[in-house]
Amino acid sequence: MPILTETVPEECAGMRFDQCLAEIFPEYSRRKLQSWIKADRVRVDGELRRPRDKLDGGEFIALDAEAEVVLECEAEAIPLQIVHEDESIIIVNKPAGLVVHPGAGNWSGTLVNALLHHQASLNTLPRAGIVHRLDKETSGLLMIAKTWQAHNSLTSQLQERTIHREYLALVKGWMTAGGTVDEPIGRHPVDRKRNTVREDGKPAVTHYRLEQRFKRHTLVSVKLETGRTHQIRVHMAHIKYPLVGDQVYGGRFQMPAGCNEALAAAFKAFQRQALHATKLGLEHPDTGEYLEWEQTMPDDMQHLVDLLQANEVD
Repeated sequence: MPILTETVPEECAGMRFDQCLAEIFPEYSRRKLQSWIKADRVRVDGELRRPRDKLDGGEFIALDAEAEVVLECEAEAIPLQIVHEDESIIIVNKPAGLVVHPGAGNWSGTLVNALLHHQASLNTLPRAGIVHRLDKETSGLLMIAKTWQAHNSLTSQLQERTIHREYLALVKGWMTAGGTVDEPIGRHPVDRKRNTVREDGKPAVTHYRLEQRFKRHTLVSVKLETGRTHQIRVHMAHIKYPLVGDQVYGGRFQMPAGCNEALAAAFKAFQRQALHATKLGLEHPDTGEYLEWEQTMPDDMQHLVDLLQANEVD
């Protein structure tokens, strides 16, 4: 039987165990999840919990699932940009605006629905084989397992932090040098949909280096040591370089001074955080060979960067 593992996200802090489990594994019905809890097939940090027990966030969940359980989502003919596919894995370039996992308010039109249309047999794997996340408005590379062996391998590599993930982010402000943000992240004390830097949060480390500087903006390359929810967005905002277009962590939009007409129009039209997962590297689950893919910025983000460059010489 497959063992599924997940870390309880900080935004689930204070939730009942059974409610949190439904958030973490939305591909399974609540009835099925509750039956597994009662059958002692779910452990929290190695221990059994009652359905009503509250979680703090950050706990390690191990679910002894049933391999024959079918993913309870509909297949939908949603276009996929497949960068690589073999018998064990799929690498896709996710566009901004596409939700990865089904959930409250998004039971259709997700990457999971698209993958089930691409290959129906993925319905025997949790989340159709998806083993990590990107925010809805973040674009870029995602890996999907096609077999249980691949799923276990990729999950282990994520836990051991051997997966190479690199992002491009366009931030507000003129950076003078790259650096590292080593600040714990936890749930916001008021808004549970947001995270923030706080002393009692979970360890989080973000490395960034300069790629290109403009008058009042900087394009940076970012690498993560940890994978906290919204980590790049929270850390960049914390050091006063919030991501362009980030309406959650970047504050109210203000038009930068000195923009020409074309750049001003582009800023107004850019309605997402300027974040793109540009590189992904992993050890192939079958061969052990290290493979790496790179995907350039999508048109909307590249257009903004090009206009920032043009504005330099106006």
